[in-house]
Amino acid sequence: MDPMEIDGNLMKLIITNGSIKLKNNHQYINDLNVFPVPDGDTGSNMQSTMMSGVKAIEALENEPVEKVGKALSRGLLMGARGNSGVILSQLFSGFAKAFQSLTKANAAQFVQGLKQGVKQAYGAVINPVEGTILTVAREAADEAEKHATEDADVLKVLKIYLEKAQVSLDETPEHLPVLKESGVVDSGGAGLIIIIEGMINALEGEIFQEERSDRRAIEKAEKKEAKEESEIEEYGYCTEFIIQLDQSKKFNKDKFVKQLGRLGDSIVVVADDEICKVHVHTKRPGDALNMGQNYGEFANLKIENMTMQHTETLLHSASSDESDQEAHACGHEHFDYDIAENEDGPRKKFGLITVVNGDGLKETFREMGVNYVIDGGQTMNPSTQDFIDAVERVNADNIIIIPNNKNVMLSAEHAQKEIEEKNVIVLPAKTVPQGYASLTMFDANQEVEAAVEEMQSLIDHVKTGEITYAVRDTKINGMEIKKDDYLGIIEGDIKTSKSTRIDTAQALVDDLIDEESEIITIMVGEGVDKQEVENLRQYVEENHKDVEVEVINGEQSIYAYLFAVE
Repeated sequence: MDPMEIDGNLMKLIITNGSIKLKNNHQYINDLNVFPVPDGDTGSNMQSTMMSGVKAIEALENEPVEKVGKALSRGLLMGARGNSGVILSQLFSGFAKAFQSLTKANAAQFVQGLKQGVKQAYGAVINPVEGTILTVAREAADEAEKHATEDADVLKVLKIYLEKAQVSLDETPEHLPVLKESGVVDSGGAGLIIIIEGMINALEGEIFQEERSDRRAIEKAEKKEAKEESEIEEYGYCTEFIIQLDQSKKFNKDKFVKQLGRLGDSIVVVADDEICKVHVHTKRPGDALNMGQNYGEFANLKIENMTMQHTETLLHSASSDESDQEAHACGHEHFDYDIAENEDGPRKKFGLITVVNGDGLKETFREMGVNYVIDGGQTMNPSTQDFIDAVERVNADNIIIIPNNKNVMLSAEHAQKEIEEKNVIVLPAKTVPQGYASLTMFDANQEVEAAVEEMQSLIDHVKTGEITYAVRDTKINGMEIKKDDYLGIIEGDIKTSKSTRIDTAQALVDDLIDEESEIITIMVGEGVDKQEVENLRQYVEENHKDVEVEVINGEQSIYAYLFAVE
């Protein structure tokens, strides 16, 4: 196919094909992560963003290119995840705006769309950095513009764009020394090239289908197969209910969880002053319901026989898409376990929304006054739409969003721009320790500006440390790092690397604590031995006697320890 013009159907086809090619190859983009830590998510964020755009245009048939462009732009903006996803959404949103009032677009108009996308993407980033996807997109569009006459072949022009984009990508390490030292090219630029390749493939007649059996699906299937024989008698019933708590009855969450523990497993209990949400796998669902009813009346309940559905669940798991793969292990849809404000109740002055993962950290942030927790963070970046939905569910005039991750900031800020009926403030907390510190002195009785200013000051006076592990051999900042070694990170920079976790943690603590330090909060990740935590606590107390030690069982993934030093 050598089109001189692109109509709505062809636009839909090439965008969809490019997006699917990216989705099928997103792990390659993830693996281009500069730092050797297990949190590479650029490819995941980019493909999720593009597939949101695809979903927005999938039902359009025989529509003008203008309408396809508008729907694509909206879908991308709402589905944008992570910094890479937001930048990508800006590139294609600006691209789509070039087709206003057009039924079809010729090569010149198509390339003007690419140019407009670059302009919009640069404008969306406060401090644009060269040697990134921005550079690749800009240089490729500039080159394509030289050949994009009104009667030019769109396919030919796209191939020129791709050729220049590849040259630009290969040169990204010359712009950014960290890329050169790590031996990789910019991951965002590489993702853009895969999308353009897929668009060209579509024009040449090669159409891709989504590959369903990705790595996580395979891992899940293997785990289920390994457990199948031992668990066949243990399925029972997936039991969920919501209780409207009776205020005259004393509800103790910890005691209630222990009581449920005698009935089954896979227990999740979330409660505030008014309601309690429960999920449990048990052979005796009636007993679980009776136990819950002791504290109030049912607002909702659901019971599913997992033994009968076992075969169906396994088949579903093998063929589900990525969003399904991240559902509960029992394979059912579940209630939303994040407590939101009651829209029918009195409207509050402040509402707090945060992004965090790990049951312990979620509970900690709720106890500090957060009204709504979005499950996410590193490798699980929420979309712009996720933030908008959260804001709508919190009944307050002023909403403060605490992202807790630098890769979440742009999505939160774009959600802020979309909301008009509430005053939304995005606090520049780029790490969980920063977000935690910002809440320690939060005062809802203050005026908005004063409250935000105080939270900001607390962020500025906390130091963040992280312990994780290396996923590959590499060299960074002159430091030789071996795969599976533990990494000590301060404010995003790798400071130490050792073969044992406790040695790495102790070395990092020594780097974090100085003469002005008063308190260190240790947030413990999932799977860390209690004795190791106690040894670390004793180390801090013996070697930094003037510093108070607080330990939180955060249960966060990826990072064995998070440190907040104030």
